[in-house]
Amino acid sequence: MTTISIAGSTGSIGTQTLEVVAAEPDRFEVVALGAGSSVDALIEQAIAVRPQVVAIADASRAAEVEAGVPAGTEVVAGPDALAAISGVADVCVNGVVGFAGLPVTLGALQAGKRLALANKESLIAAGPVVRDARRTPGADLVPVDSEHCAVHMCLRGSDGGRRVHEIVLTASGGPFRGRSRADLAEVTVDDALDHPTWSMGPKITVDSSTLMNKGLEVIEAHELFAEDYGVGFDDIDVVVHPQSIIHSMVTYSDGATIAQLSMPDMRLPIGYALAHPDRIATPFGPIDWRSLARLDFEAPDREAFPCLDLAYRAGRAGGLAPATLNAANEVAVEAFLAGRIRWIDIPDVLSAVLDRHDGGTASTLDDVLGADADARRLATHLVEERFTR
Repeated sequence: MTTISIAGSTGSIGTQTLEVVAAEPDRFEVVALGAGSSVDALIEQAIAVRPQVVAIADASRAAEVEAGVPAGTEVVAGPDALAAISGVADVCVNGVVGFAGLPVTLGALQAGKRLALANKESLIAAGPVVRDARRTPGADLVPVDSEHCAVHMCLRGSDGGRRVHEIVLTASGGPFRGRSRADLAEVTVDDALDHPTWSMGPKITVDSSTLMNKGLEVIEAHELFAEDYGVGFDDIDVVVHPQSIIHSMVTYSDGATIAQLSMPDMRLPIGYALAHPDRIATPFGPIDWRSLARLDFEAPDREAFPCLDLAYRAGRAGGLAPATLNAANEVAVEAFLAGRIRWIDIPDVLSAVLDRHDGGTASTLDDVLGADADARRLATHLVEERFTR
């Protein structure tokens, strides 16, 4: 029996993890659940799966959680609560949204556990720090992002991934594929949240609409695979694939390309990460090959979606630039969702923050936290002074 802790259990990744566990109850046991502030959903989950520990990051809601969970369930509360459950199980699923997931990532790896990572921001912003934590004996990181999980499968199925020439990440193109920058001047929040193939939380859905999500995934791919497979930023490409059937590809030195295909279903990469190096027995996202009519590909429109190149710029700069970009993006997306800036203002905020970034190395966690705080302050100032509608 593999024990599971889920940080961010009430979000999209967390709820789908519970569905995977429910499909194979003789194989997986959830021993810890954690959420930020969604008390009612967290209590409902705790009643259903009866974990040993429940964590709530909002300490003011601790009494509500204690009153609602089954008797004998330990409740931990406060800003460190989610990190506290990261090392209590064989596998920790990090489904926390944004930079706030960094303590969970570090906690699981430093405890020598397997980390099923859906929180790309922690790896992007604190790459060198996470890299050190990954060297902890017993620690293992299996990506849950569909694209990186696909690359992981392709590398695993090709004799250890020797002689990698290129990693190709696929992008659905989001809801605005085919539109020019001029067409995008007045898109609404509802427009940006209307994703054509994936059901995700609002932040990542907006990131998908700007292609920032794909840009962040480029940096994530570099962090995950560069050291072991000799892959640089020039060897990581993005192609728009609107059907979202091919989730990523790896091309080798002899010209062969290996791809991972399935229907869009996040439960597949979640199950892969939970069972690794084995596989689950429950199929999620199988393809009916008789009805699959076509697979289309096109280059991303970098003029209409400049966030992609901003991510390459930050990734190549290295050091604290990815942390700076990620923090600025979180501020800009929050401002857009609140109706304070336009969709087309998001890359302008990011570019302005990166222009003011003065370098620096991400040697310690304090370095990363400092860069994150500085970028948030600057992005907030820019939103208020230059972009607020």
